[in-house]
Amino acid sequence: MKKLSKLIITEMIIRGSSCRVCALWDEQRIMELRLEPADRKSILNNIYVGHVDNLASNIRAAFVRFGDGMKGYLPVSEGEAAVYTSGRKGNSSLRPGDELLVQVSRDAMKGKLPALTTNLNLTGKYLVLTTGNKKIGFSGKLSKEETAPARKWLKEELETPDREYGLIVRTNAADASREEFLHELEYLKKLYRKVAVEGRNRTCFSLLYEAEPFYVAAVRDIRSRNLEEILTDIPEVFEKLSAYLADFDPEELNKIRQYQDPLLPLHKLYRLESAIEEIQREKIWLSSGGFLVIQQTEAFVSVDVNSGKYTGRKKAEETYRKINLEAAKEIARQVRLRNLSGIILIDFINMESSDHRDELFHVLQKYLKKDPVKSRAIDITPLHILEMTRKKVRRPVMEEIGEL
Repeated sequence: MKKLSKLIITEMIIRGSSCRVCALWDEQRIMELRLEPADRKSILNNIYVGHVDNLASNIRAAFVRFGDGMKGYLPVSEGEAAVYTSGRKGNSSLRPGDELLVQVSRDAMKGKLPALTTNLNLTGKYLVLTTGNKKIGFSGKLSKEETAPARKWLKEELETPDREYGLIVRTNAADASREEFLHELEYLKKLYRKVAVEGRNRTCFSLLYEAEPFYVAAVRDIRSRNLEEILTDIPEVFEKLSAYLADFDPEELNKIRQYQDPLLPLHKLYRLESAIEEIQREKIWLSSGGFLVIQQTEAFVSVDVNSGKYTGRKKAEETYRKINLEAAKEIARQVRLRNLSGIILIDFINMESSDHRDELFHVLQKYLKKDPVKSRAIDITPLHILEMTRKKVRRPVMEEIGEL
């Protein structure tokens, strides 16, 4: 029987700073880790009334102020779908002085400004409401059978020709009841009216929508059927998560538990310190005796697979196949654990057999599908380098640790 996963939310000291940490425990290991300094709050997914300061035609971008000392980067092409204040309409070019609604779509990374979008996304457990794309879409991870109930429940929305928003049905919708699904739809529509409709009349730099804390987002995004328990030793977090589940997912309330054991802290019980140390190491050993070397460059992430001290008795080709297959599983985990993104180049150990190379490619793809962040293997080059990509959302964990 498959062991289900757990979410652990706790507070611990990292490099002398107090941090809140949310970790996903699965297959007896930490698979994903998010952290936030106790004295800083992320602005990711917040929605503001922004002001276009200037345009940079050479990079087709606008620089938009959206708060006291806060500035972000907005592609000029997004002006056509923007929600403007003061009665200004879209379908024309952005210009300095424009005031419009913007959402922080990506954290600041490596000194770069945060990325902004005018396609506002209001995210629930089962649905995402969007202002830029007016279509109704379905997660590619849902089967035809799993999308059928949602199509029935959205019949009225599908038949509304002048809808001002779009909807994306998330993978979690496969676990939703009709009542839960429609309750969330109504909530998102009310939120849309408050943010995107009434927000047009708010003053510049107003915060129209503050995204939920990162640990609430983690509970919201995980597949309920795969989650066994939510553990926290922080009373405030326990109360917030209990209130969230009571409103949006009451059947899951029995999964949350407040951990209380003064002799064994929660972060010690699940070895979070070891996971944080692991993230900071370039070299990761495999149980076969091989090892990975993971390095972040300015342009891409490189992963080198080495045979190390493996001393298998079989011929070399089978030895390399075994190490590469183990490496594929661990690379998928490390990419997720470290929150690496963009272009990732993997130098597996060369194998003569094209069948073995094809097998390796498909095995890696299988493990990447478990990642909630969009990730995919692209190709194996003539030099036997496997290319893959992972969507950029949050900063790499190592970058967050480096700023503590």
